[in-house]
Amino acid sequence: MALALGWSGGKDSALALQALRTAGREPVALLTTVTEGVERISIHGVRRELLHAQARATGIEVVEVRIPLPCPNEVYEQRMAAALAAPPLDAVTEMAFGDLFLEDIRAYREERLHPTGRRALFPVWGRDTAALAQAFVEQGFEAIVATVDPRVLDASFAGRAYDADFLNDLPPHVDPCGENGEFHTFVHAGPVFDAPIAVSTGEVVERDGFVYADILPAQASAAA
Repeated sequence: MALALGWSGGKDSALALQALRTAGREPVALLTTVTEGVERISIHGVRRELLHAQARATGIEVVEVRIPLPCPNEVYEQRMAAALAAPPLDAVTEMAFGDLFLEDIRAYREERLHPTGRRALFPVWGRDTAALAQAFVEQGFEAIVATVDPRVLDASFAGRAYDADFLNDLPPHVDPCGENGEFHTFVHAGPVFDAPIAVSTGEVVERDGFVYADILPAQASAAA
């Protein structure tokens, strides 16, 4: 059965890919929403070119679902349906996601996939997030905090490495994997990649109520 993976570029996506591969499953595609105009991964705010660098490093094709800003839910669902109806996703019978414990998100995904005849998979669902975060670091993954919600986490966490020090500094009310949307990450090295992706951290800005660290590809950093 052909399988695709919902891919945000962050640590939960990378852990889901690792879990799938451990189970002998290789996705035929990574499915990502990209915001038109700004050309960045939606919500995470990571540059589109870095998404494609991740795809090359995994050896898996990326399928972009391009959405406007703002994006009404009906537009999102229309464009997602169009992507699922076109190659290579038209041959996919299962969609995997890196969700950890939010029941409403899981139910939404299952509900939207059911009419298409596809099954939703959640390869890291229910794992203890503190243990999962620790395993991410110990297994050699490397990530940068790309987005922070300053209502729950200080803006100074944006742009930091997602490492043992970051985890130790998190306030107790913040989930170690940011599953409640406290923060989002960009993974640039680890066991799911053929080679690390060279990046640096650029300007940190606040926009639309969130704090974003601009993660730069190596060539952009060198040219700056």
